[in-house]
Amino acid sequence: MEHLEMKEIEAAVESILFASGEPVAAERICTALELDRNTVELVLQKLADYYSYERRGIRLIRMDDQWQLCSAPEYGAYIRKAFEIRKPAKLSQPALEVLTIIAYYQPTTRAYVDQIRGVDSSYTMGLLQDRHLIEECGRLQVPGRPRLYRTTQTFLRSFHLDSLDDLPELPGLEADGQLRLGEDGAVLEEE
Repeated sequence: MEHLEMKEIEAAVESILFASGEPVAAERICTALELDRNTVELVLQKLADYYSYERRGIRLIRMDDQWQLCSAPEYGAYIRKAFEIRKPAKLSQPALEVLTIIAYYQPTTRAYVDQIRGVDSSYTMGLLQDRHLIEECGRLQVPGRPRLYRTTQTFLRSFHLDSLDDLPELPGLEADGQLRLGEDGAVLEEE
């Protein structure tokens, strides 16, 4: 590919992201434009900063090593009204509990989620899979080979996280990754 000017590179990156409609790996953009990683990362960050600073109607968000164009959250009400889209249903308390357990202990099994919650989580996990917030990611190598679950890119987008490292620290979490519970079953705060 012939040498591109910076404005052309920015426009080409925008075009790729817009046409995709889904997250695009930075490496894929590098390959498509025959550019080095540093140049592509610089252009992506410049575009993200531009959309945000100029308060444009779109945002460029990063999720791990992927980038995606999306509408600016502050215009969500207008978008729903324009397309007569109902506001998405909020997650129930059980769904939030299951999602939290999976997010912090992934990959994990349904049996582990059930053990922590003390109730059957089959229905709730099915709901979270239908909403693409969790997905199957293999099987545990023990008798019965239970399915393993993890969160998805949709989970990261929905909760405005760049990666799982952005999850807040759990209160009462000991060094071994276990929660400390009081006699009443409540999570104990760190001392």
